This record gives sequence, structure tokens and C-alpha cells, in this order.
Amino acid sequence: MTPAVHENSTLPSLSGGLYAFFFDVDGTLAAIQPQPESVSIPASVRQHLQQLTNLNHGALALVSGRPVAQLDALVAPLEVPAAGVHGAERRDASGRMHCQSLPVEIAQTLQRELQETMDQWPGTQLEVKGMAFALHYRRAMEYEQAVISLAEEAVARFPELALQPGKCVVELKPQGIDKGAAIRDFMREAPFTGRIPVFVGDDLTDEKGFLAVNALGGISVKVGEGTSHARYRLSSVDAVWSWLEQLLLQSKHDNVGKESGL
Repeated sequence: MTPAVHENSTLPSLSGGLYAFFFDVDGTLAAIQPQPESVSIPASVRQHLQQLTNLNHGALALVSGRPVAQLDALVAPLEVPAAGVHGAERRDASGRMHCQSLPVEIAQTLQRELQETMDQWPGTQLEVKGMAFALHYRRAMEYEQAVISLAEEAVARFPELALQPGKCVVELKPQGIDKGAAIRDFMREAPFTGRIPVFVGDDLTDEKGFLAVNALGGISVKVGEGTSHARYRLSSVDAVWSWLEQLLLQSKHDNVGKESGL
């Protein structure tokens, strides 16, 4: 892993090519909040996503740790292809859902045991995602190591699980899923196939997505500080929103040029 390119290194203009866009949500399209349920995406950004989707014939997807139902609520009334829970559930462009889940017995046992333990740590929060669990400690940093150890113990007991660290959160998810795999799956399907992938994300959970996009000859963009496999960088969520506006202006200009034969 190497330091990501600094923001003042110009991102490609994306002019004249066929692109497929993939966006993480928390920390990328929406500012991170102390509680996951407090996150929102401004109406103007949702409108820009809709316009970008239309200009690229539907080749835009959300790739997030959140369940697909939450992603739909955050971008409503827009509905786009989405990979939720790091790819454990994925809705393709035709609306078909592809899901991978934990055995019911394991999921029930985990939920009970995790909740009982985390109830003893004020400020921590267990988020149940159906086929995965997120152990949040943003509001209780003094329990960081305890939460991580709890997650590591769960993975040691259940080989069906994989551990995914994030920003003030550690997640337990089914083995064999990640954002890179989800992006590769999208890229095998219409309307994404044959396009150049562009992925924007901010977290450790996005690194496999960056690697997948790099391997496909695409454009990987890290939001915020820290080392990364991404080849470009934007400084903040606000910078992502500004880049979206510039991207739309460029796309509209390109389309006008095509229509006029320029």
C-alpha cells in the first residue's frame, strides 16, 4: 500500500470515454455522523447522481456497508443498482437481488452474545444488518480494543465469518465478500460492461474496491487522509460534491458536442 496521490494532482477529466461510476456512501457522498441513522445526502447531491446516471445510461451504482434498503432511503427518489453490506447483498441493473447470508443459528447466537456484551459498554452500538453485524465505538473510543477483541473472538469461533475494520467500527460479515468482488460482478453485466470503472470511497472497507478498479484499468479515488491503493485523492465529502458538479458539466458538454457532430 502506498500513499494516495495528493488532491492537487489533477483527477482525469473523464472526457470522451465510457465510464461506470461506483460510490461509497458514508464519508464519500454523505458526511459521517456519530450515529449511522443520522446520516443524510443533500437533495442537490441526489439530483446530481440522477443526472450522472441518466448521462451514463444507468451505469452508476452505490457500493456500501449499509443494507440496500438503507441506501434506497438515502438517495430516494433515485433508485440505482446497489451493493449493500459490502456485497453480501447486491441488486443488479435489472432489479434482481443476489444475496449471501449467514446460517440462521449462527446469526441468532451472534446477535444475542454481541448485544449482551456491548450493553456493558456505554456508547457502543451494535448494528444488525441481517447477514452481518457492525460494532460501532465512535462515541466510546475507550472501548476500541475491547470491541475489536470481541469481533476477533467471534471470527475465531465461526469460520463462516470475516472481519472488516472501518472508521470507528469493526464488522462481521460472511466470508468471501467484499466491495472489489461486488464491483467486478457489476462490470460483467449491462450497462456496466465495456466501460471504464470509477470508484470513489474513503475507508479501509473500500481498499479492495480500489484494487479491483486498478486491475480493470479504471480510476480509483480516495476521500480524506491516509495511505491507500487509490490512485487519486479528494480531501473531503465537500470536495466529492464539487467534483460531481464538475463531472456533470463535462458530461453535458461532451453530449452537446456529440449531438452537434463536433
